[in-house]
Amino acid sequence: METIWTQTQGQPWLVNALAYEACFKNETGQDRSQPITAEAIYDAREQLILRREIHLDQLADKLKEDRVRRVVEPLLSGGEERRFIDRDLEYVRDLGLVAQERPVRIANPIYAEVVPRELTWVIQEEFEQETAWYVTADGNLDVVALLTEFQTFFREHSEHWVTRFQYQEAGPQLLLQAFLQRVVNSGGRIEREYGLGRMRTDLLIVWPQGDQTRKIVIECKLLHKSLEQTIAEGLEQTAEYMDRCAAEAGHLVIFDRRAGRRWEDKVFHRRRASEGGVEIDVWGM
Repeated sequence: METIWTQTQGQPWLVNALAYEACFKNETGQDRSQPITAEAIYDAREQLILRREIHLDQLADKLKEDRVRRVVEPLLSGGEERRFIDRDLEYVRDLGLVAQERPVRIANPIYAEVVPRELTWVIQEEFEQETAWYVTADGNLDVVALLTEFQTFFREHSEHWVTRFQYQEAGPQLLLQAFLQRVVNSGGRIEREYGLGRMRTDLLIVWPQGDQTRKIVIECKLLHKSLEQTIAEGLEQTAEYMDRCAAEAGHLVIFDRRAGRRWEDKVFHRRRASEGGVEIDVWGM
C-alpha cells in the first residue's frame, strides 16, 4: 500500500489499475495464500506502461501540444528558466500531469516515468543495443561499459539524434535515458527524479542479481558554470542521492552544450571523490 501511494500519489485510475493488475491479472497475485509485495506493484506498473493503457496513452498524447511542452520541457532538463505562462501551467494541472502545489513537478512517479519513455519510444527501438552485452558472468550490470558505449555514441551521433526530439532543450538527457532504457528494461528498472530549477536529472538503476538488488545512481547535469564548479556541485548531489537510495555506485554525467567547444575537450572519464569521500565516476559528454 505504501508503494502504491508513493507511485500514484492517490491518482484514482492508477491506484485501481495497479491493484487490479497485481491482484487479479498477475498469476502469482491470484494465489490468495501469498501477500502482494512491493515488487509485484513495480511489476504491475511496468505492465501498465508497456501496454500503454488508454489513460496513460491519452496523457502521453498531450505531450505533443506546445502548451504542454512549454511546461514539461524545462522540468525534464532541470532548467531554471520559466518559458510558460500561467495559462499553460493551469492547463497541465487540470490534466493532472503536474502537481497542484509548488514546486512545479510531474504529479507522480508513474507519470514521471511515462513522460521520458513516451518521448523516446521510437528512438529506443532504433538502438542496436542488447542487454547481454553489458551483463557480467555473475549477472551484474556493467554500467561503466554501458556509459563508455553511450559516450562514443553521443560523440558520433548526438547532433543528428537530439534534433529528432520535439523537446530539444532536454535532448541530451532524453537520449541518455532512451539508451539506458533500451538496455536496462530487459532485466531491471530505472527510477527518475527531475523538476524545474533542480539543474540535474537523477536516475536510479535497480538491477536484480540473484537474491540481491543492485542500485546504481546516474546523475545528469548541464554544464552551466565552470567545469570544476559543475563537477564539485554534481559530486555532492550524486553522493547525497546515493546515500538516500542506499546505492552502491554513482556516476555523474555532464553535458557540455557550449558552442565552439572541441569534442576532445568535452569528452572525458575520471574518478573523483566527493567531500564525504564517496568515489564517483565522472563522465564528460
